[in-house]
Amino acid sequence: MEIRNIAIIAHVDHGKTALTDAILRQTGAADSGVSMDSDTLEKERGITIYSKNAAVLYKNTKINIIDTPGHADFGSEVERVLRSIDSVLLVVDAQEGPMPQTRFVLKKSLELGLRPILIINKIDKPAANPDRVHNEVFELFAELGATDEQLDFPVAYAIARDGIAKRNLADETKDIFPVLDIIVKHVPVASKDNDNVFRAQPFNLAYDNFLGRLAIVRVHSGSVNVGDTVYVKKHSNQTTSHKVTKLFTFEGIVRKDAQTVGAGDIAIIAGLPDVYIGDTLAKSADEVLLESISIDEPTIELTFLVNNSPFAGREGKFVTSRQLRERLEKELEVNVGLKIDFDPSASSKQARESAERFVVYGRGELHVAILIENMRREGYELQVSQPQVIIKKIDGKDHEPFEEIIADVPEEFQGTVIKKLSSRGAQLIHTELKEGRSFMQFEGPSRGLFGYRNQFVIDTKGNGILASRVVGYRPYAGKIAHKKKGSMISGATGKTLAYSLDNLQTRGTLYIKANTEVYEGMVIGNTAKGEQMTVNPIKGKHLTNMRAAAADDAINLTPPQIITIETGLEIMDKDEYLEITPKNVRLRKKYLKEIDRAKAKRESK
Repeated sequence: MEIRNIAIIAHVDHGKTALTDAILRQTGAADSGVSMDSDTLEKERGITIYSKNAAVLYKNTKINIIDTPGHADFGSEVERVLRSIDSVLLVVDAQEGPMPQTRFVLKKSLELGLRPILIINKIDKPAANPDRVHNEVFELFAELGATDEQLDFPVAYAIARDGIAKRNLADETKDIFPVLDIIVKHVPVASKDNDNVFRAQPFNLAYDNFLGRLAIVRVHSGSVNVGDTVYVKKHSNQTTSHKVTKLFTFEGIVRKDAQTVGAGDIAIIAGLPDVYIGDTLAKSADEVLLESISIDEPTIELTFLVNNSPFAGREGKFVTSRQLRERLEKELEVNVGLKIDFDPSASSKQARESAERFVVYGRGELHVAILIENMRREGYELQVSQPQVIIKKIDGKDHEPFEEIIADVPEEFQGTVIKKLSSRGAQLIHTELKEGRSFMQFEGPSRGLFGYRNQFVIDTKGNGILASRVVGYRPYAGKIAHKKKGSMISGATGKTLAYSLDNLQTRGTLYIKANTEVYEGMVIGNTAKGEQMTVNPIKGKHLTNMRAAAADDAINLTPPQIITIETGLEIMDKDEYLEITPKNVRLRKKYLKEIDRAKAKRESK
């Protein structure tokens, strides 16, 4: 049986997972209702976070499919996958056209010599324009240096949500099979080196409580059996040998036990405790190494600390430094876009007063927020510091990460967005008006986007789309004038009262409701004028003989801005921590007492 290996790549929400799900259902590899986005967070957010494997049978051909994330923060997932496959399905929205992540994943694919297959999806949208999008994608290929062969890419048109694809817009089809026909015809056969020596390369990792570390590999040549001795060869010239204890291949979206795995297949190998992404697996210690897999460096850093707030330990099962360390070490087993300093020195940029701290380096705020959200759902309590961009010294000068920013907004909001992004160090590169909407391309420092995404939603009244991708390190852009809102800090511990909150909401935006437990030093809102203000949210109305009942009934609290992990990471200040527990996300000052905050402020001058 021949094997074809493909990955599905695209910008976020352009239809990768919908296309994969349609292929699985119509080939009988999965039941209706089964989705590649099986993780709880993925279902809630409607995005792909982790790359996943599946396999289908079509016309006596096994097609291994890898569904990849579309968000730039999970770009490390995409980079590794592309080294394990032979072609990509590039899915592009028929209305939006190429977006920042489209460029990112396509550039990586072209550099590896892959010949993409274009799927123009969502052709049923009211403003869909498949011909325009086709031309825009062709121009993007040319701009990214595609070869003549890559420029001659096959095209299909789809409504992936309905499981329909066609080679030509005028075709009448009712299934997704035209896409599979293109794969069989144009993707190189992967299973042609079965008689050569065994060599495989892990492109992803998993963990099993019984089997330990699992390597998800592409077998480049030869075959391997359960019980074989396999050498793990690293590019640092280290070599270890282990016995293969289990083999799995994919059938639909589930893994299936196998005794033998041959050339071209995607498989899981158990029994290799020290294996890592990019290593070479072989049956001889003298085998030539496969080319290493490089992963882009993290761009932000923040500190994870043991929760020491007055409410610490109320909700979490895992609250100690040891438990936090063990959980982060486990995350490093599978999250290759993450780096962690478990023993930051006192001179570290993110050094803190507490010794129970770990500096975490990630690819973006969402990348880190997903890790924190998973931890809180598992029962962990922790607090984190404000994210900071990682500054690098290049030729003796400071450099910082820059991002390409794409804003798609109704035309009337164009001026506001340009003004706000320009004030944050971004430069307008290109703008285009299409059917009442403005498509703008900016480039600017990553730190300029901190705290902006929520403001963008407000400025565009929820009708804008903002996307970005890191384009590399560039000279430090200097001071950026963030419009900071001051913190409204609780000066007391207890339950908030509606009477007090009614007075406070006139001073800014509240983060809490009435009858919420607060503690001294907890940030309960922001102040519109930017000043820091200590308040008493638990104070009630003094009763008198002249009490007016009608006035008490007039209290009308505005719904608060509830803090989530992502909004908290965006709005927090340098002298604050975000406290995360299984049931609550709170913003607090590092120093809870006002006298300690004043002392720290004097010492920092």
